[in-house]
Amino acid sequence: MFNPRDIIEALAGNVKQTKSPFGIPKFMVNKWFKDLSLPKEGEYLLFTGLMYQFTPFIEKSTQYLEKYEGTKMATLLKYARYVPAYLSGIGLAMMTSGKEKKEAGQTLKNIALLLQKSKINFGYRPDLDNYSGILLYDMGDQKGFVAHAKMLAQKLQNAGIKKIITVDPHTAYALKELFPKYTGISFDVKPYFELLDLEPKDCDLQVTLHDPCFFGRYLQVSDIARKVLTNFGISVSNIRNQGEFTSCCGGPAESISPSLSNEIMEKRAKELEEPGKPIIAYCPICLGNLKKSGADVEDLSTLLVRHI
Repeated sequence: MFNPRDIIEALAGNVKQTKSPFGIPKFMVNKWFKDLSLPKEGEYLLFTGLMYQFTPFIEKSTQYLEKYEGTKMATLLKYARYVPAYLSGIGLAMMTSGKEKKEAGQTLKNIALLLQKSKINFGYRPDLDNYSGILLYDMGDQKGFVAHAKMLAQKLQNAGIKKIITVDPHTAYALKELFPKYTGISFDVKPYFELLDLEPKDCDLQVTLHDPCFFGRYLQVSDIARKVLTNFGISVSNIRNQGEFTSCCGGPAESISPSLSNEIMEKRAKELEEPGKPIIAYCPICLGNLKKSGADVEDLSTLLVRHI
């Protein structure tokens, strides 16, 4: 296990300098929308929080953490805060596969398409789409999180934003529950699948749904995802830990201890594989972590787009 303080200080320093936990300039992270003709204005603002875009970089950085965990090299992490965030961020971006970046962007394109098919009046403004800061909160850097959240909430409020569509559970929880509590600024926040109004289908499929902790336990909206699947004629296997009693995929622990993360991941993957059906995730962290286990897993939006 790495020293948690070293990890927190490195991530907090990156967020403070670059608004990104990895120090990667946003123009190198957020490209998914560039070949689409999305409107900038609408009743809702589509807000990705950059979480899907970060998944290839999370995987690459975790590979290095796994390599050095438990070695003498792990103690050198305490010096990471002295490295300029942009320098380390650009290096990480250049080492990350272009194929993986493209795949992460495709998920967001799928979500935008689903919203368009549902005739949702939304706009997308990349200048307003920023990381929520949720990892700082998760790791106990409340002061750093609050400073970042106040900056972002004020930016959105100044732009006249009132209604927001989120695409991942971490950002949804931050904007819906934490921002009002710590910034005093509230928005009407909806996960994208809550707004979907798609033509019913008869796919005659069965899947196993992995509920992310924030959607299942804290926001308690996993029943909505199940209704979307039911509308497509897709039944969901019953497993022991689901909905508000879901189990963690292990992803949140990977920056502190990849070995602990893998242990939790393997346990959850085994549970999800018991029904013998394809596994569906609707969180970028869960999706990436379960893929590492070798599980047959894909994103909810990928499944839905394939059948619209």
